[in-house]
Amino acid sequence: MMQVCIFLALLSKICQVLAVSKTSGVIQESGIRTEEVGQTVTLTCSCQSDAVTFLAWYQQSLGGKPHLISSRMKHSTDVDINPAYKDRYEVFAQNEKCINDLIITDLRLSDSATYYCGVLVFNAIEFGQGVFLHVRTSPSNIQSAVHQPALQPLRLGDSVNLSCTAYPKPCAGNPSFYWFRHDESQPAIVYPGEGQCMSLSNKKPQRKSCTLNLAIKSVNISDAGTYYCALASCGEIVLGNGTRVGIVAPAKAPFLLVYCLSAALGVSIIVLLSLALIAYKMKKETCSVCKGTVPHLAASATSDIVNQDADSLHYAALSLKKKNERPHQEHDMESVCVYSRVKSRKV
Repeated sequence: MMQVCIFLALLSKICQVLAVSKTSGVIQESGIRTEEVGQTVTLTCSCQSDAVTFLAWYQQSLGGKPHLISSRMKHSTDVDINPAYKDRYEVFAQNEKCINDLIITDLRLSDSATYYCGVLVFNAIEFGQGVFLHVRTSPSNIQSAVHQPALQPLRLGDSVNLSCTAYPKPCAGNPSFYWFRHDESQPAIVYPGEGQCMSLSNKKPQRKSCTLNLAIKSVNISDAGTYYCALASCGEIVLGNGTRVGIVAPAKAPFLLVYCLSAALGVSIIVLLSLALIAYKMKKETCSVCKGTVPHLAASATSDIVNQDADSLHYAALSLKKKNERPHQEHDMESVCVYSRVKSRKV
């Protein structure tokens, strides 16, 4: 019995590890999607894992918590939709390709929110990147406005202060401000903001001008994207035209120059070492000849030459006549013998 309990405990641990490490492969569109009131929109979602058992959709309004819209089992097309969404929300389900698309009809301003597709793998819930659905009225009926200035490309490590100016239409309540960051490779991220507003006139209803800032310090690659300033006022969300934060890579010319100079320095060092080695060898050979420290073979050859010279010695006797001062003594002659050595070198 104890062995069975231990086996079940180990099995539960393995399942937990698999649930954490296994990826469901949720495929969901991300970023910001803008639609007009009264239209119909389809938000796509699918999965690529055989371990998925349940699929669901969640809605998260600005500053709110996620709310469950629908849920279903993977191998069933029967969808349970929350009663608060039954009138205009439906799900297109397909078992073979694990498709779970959300369809919203007759869009309203209150439908502006972030929508997440979630799946259940073992005992862990995983979500897609999420898509922010921006529902707006027709451009001719928009009374609020948001303006964002353009921005020059930045370099890694730079700091920047994004700003926008919003003009909310007069209504009850205070406006809310947000920043959206959108990038093709990343989900839409919402930053709540605080705007400073001032009245433009004393007439009623009063028109206001609000300024919103977002400071980014020491930018890096993950900060790249388009930042949208959002104004939530009178039940409507108005987005600015967006400010593109682009990061340029550092110039490659200095690095190429450094590489070339480094290579030239390395070659120069090798050449200098080679020349120093050659000069050392030549100096060593010269000193050996000067000091008489000739190799053994050279000494033997010199000894043989000396022996051969000794065998070739010839002696010659020279007779020299010495004249006397007096003529009558001319007949007296003294013989002087001089020995000279003559070398004969064989060719």
